[in-house]
Amino acid sequence: MQKYDVKENLEIIKMYQHLRVTDVRDGMDWMGYHHYGTVHHSIRPLFRPETSVIGIARTGRYVPYEGPVPMVIGEEYTKWSAMYYREICTDKWSEDIQTGDFICLDICGLDVGLLGSNNTLAGVKKGAVGFLTNGGGIRDTDECILQKINVWSKHVSQPMDQARIRYIEKDCPVGIGGVAIWPGDLIIADGDGVIVVPRKMTEDVARYAWQEASADKVSRKKMYVDLGMKLDHTVK
Repeated sequence: MQKYDVKENLEIIKMYQHLRVTDVRDGMDWMGYHHYGTVHHSIRPLFRPETSVIGIARTGRYVPYEGPVPMVIGEEYTKWSAMYYREICTDKWSEDIQTGDFICLDICGLDVGLLGSNNTLAGVKKGAVGFLTNGGGIRDTDECILQKINVWSKHVSQPMDQARIRYIEKDCPVGIGGVAIWPGDLIIADGDGVIVVPRKMTEDVARYAWQEASADKVSRKKMYVDLGMKLDHTVK
């Protein structure tokens, strides 16, 4: 897959700073993408409020593990588990994380905690701004919330990876919430969910998203004034 320059990625992200998911949804409509881009509403943010992230898609794909599972426990299980993470459930997508990346992992809807408080924090340390999965995919949620890890997932999962999930590939197209996500696409996520903008459409969609967002700000600012409400960042 094509590799994208970090500077170019950050320029695209900058175009969308302070836009809401709903503004971007409008911009997509203005460009004829009425039935594309919105990730299914079952995929929700891990925490609210003030959860708003814009980033560039970095993808990975997993499938269910087919077995067999050895009948081992205790120290033998510790050895088998180490092999599992070394050879079967790897996280090669994490090796290439760049500043501004939004990690998008297709885990086939599995109830498995592929992401947790440790590996998400490691991703953030490398520059990741958020994580998106189409299953559970997230555990250690109290710590993730404390660490302000921005995650959108279908549900929370207790189970570890062993005997449940197998890594397949990275930097590939993935399907999450009914939307095809290609590496380099733009991901916008907030309390209203997630929307995907194809990279080739980012400039045009941003133009019309700002058109609608600006009109909204002007209208609401007037009502703030009329109602004697203190102006906040959403209307300035």
